[in-house]
Amino acid sequence: MSEASRPIAVLGGTGPAGMGLALRWARVSETILIGSRDAQRAQEAADKIKQNAGSQARVSGMENSAACAAAEILVLTVPFEGQASLLKQLKPAIRPGSILIDATVALAASVGGRASRTLGVWQGSAAQQAAELVPKGVTVAAAFHNLSADMLNGDEPLDCDVIVCSDDPNALQLTRALAAKIPGVRALDGGKLENARILEQITALLVGLNIRHKGHGGIRITGLPPQAYE
Repeated sequence: MSEASRPIAVLGGTGPAGMGLALRWARVSETILIGSRDAQRAQEAADKIKQNAGSQARVSGMENSAACAAAEILVLTVPFEGQASLLKQLKPAIRPGSILIDATVALAASVGGRASRTLGVWQGSAAQQAAELVPKGVTVAAAFHNLSADMLNGDEPLDCDVIVCSDDPNALQLTRALAAKIPGVRALDGGKLENARILEQITALLVGLNIRHKGHGGIRITGLPPQAYE
């Protein structure tokens, strides 16, 4: 399958983060499938993205399991409290050899606590929990935790780095390539999936900073050679 025709299923894609990622990729001619528990809501989100990205954008909406069955690149953008139940529900629909890119953060706000701290996850991070729940042979990458959903849904370039963690080189490479398609974003190899716990902690810190200062801050890593971003 050519890069231009491969579909990307954004699961939980009707939320701000999912909509923002879908919009940015639709603008660079990726084929996007918006997944939701409600197919009608998914199609409404897809129509909204098309209005923003242009009539030539390849975006459609469908129920989450149908989106999984139609794509081998899956991007999970759901609140932490829904992550495990959704992955268990979708397990039969996830195609062998798929790559799951998980943007989930175990923020305390998801269960009624403070957004500026993370919950303890037995596996170490939300991404590691996802890796235990997907079918055998499906690889997981952790990424996109620290991008502002408000900025993603806008028109300006993002002044932010995306750090990608995965135990699989192919998943790492593909996820970095997708991140680099977003204007202003640089993508970095963050090492093994176990490092996702650090990314999630950084997200909690950024949430607190943005609340206090009424901003949309991200992160930039300085001092690395140019090839680190290639």
